[in-house]
Amino acid sequence: MKPLKLSHPSLTRKTLLREAETIPGAWNGIRIAGLLLLLAGWKSTAVSRLFGVSRQAVVDWIGKANRKGLDSVVDEPRPGRPTRMDPATRRKLEKALTKSPQDFGLHRTRWDGVVVVEFLQKVCNVQLHPRQARNWLKHLGFVLKQPIYRYIQATNEGVGKFRRGLKKTPPNLRTGRVGSTGFC
Repeated sequence: MKPLKLSHPSLTRKTLLREAETIPGAWNGIRIAGLLLLLAGWKSTAVSRLFGVSRQAVVDWIGKANRKGLDSVVDEPRPGRPTRMDPATRRKLEKALTKSPQDFGLHRTRWDGVVVVEFLQKVCNVQLHPRQARNWLKHLGFVLKQPIYRYIQATNEGVGKFRRGLKKTPPNLRTGRVGSTGFC
């Protein structure tokens, strides 16, 4: 089988290197490096072994590069479900996360997925599930922390009240004498 070759006229070493400097992203860089190696005479199987991808993936890169030229190295947007939050709602949420939830009438002191859901329902009229809200928190760069537990110290008055509530015998029988013989 004869080796696959890159044939598009816009794919040169110089244009690929210039493109690699302008496009962020590791996979784009790997694709560009793979195409550069193919231009240098490497075989598709050697490129696939070097980068740890399947040989078919490299063959697909070659086919796409021959069809589209330099545009083949840029990822195309993938289809998916559109987000429920428009950019204005996202900015509102990001601004709100810098303040306390209590500033918005929510009865919590820290932001978490449930509180974000309540905020979005109340302020922005957006319905989300708590898991989606936690994903948005992470996406916006906020980290959920473990809650802080504070134990309330008991007072003498509270301890006495608690002990009195635990007594099973009525107050008039607390002397220890139940009958004249001392037995029940």
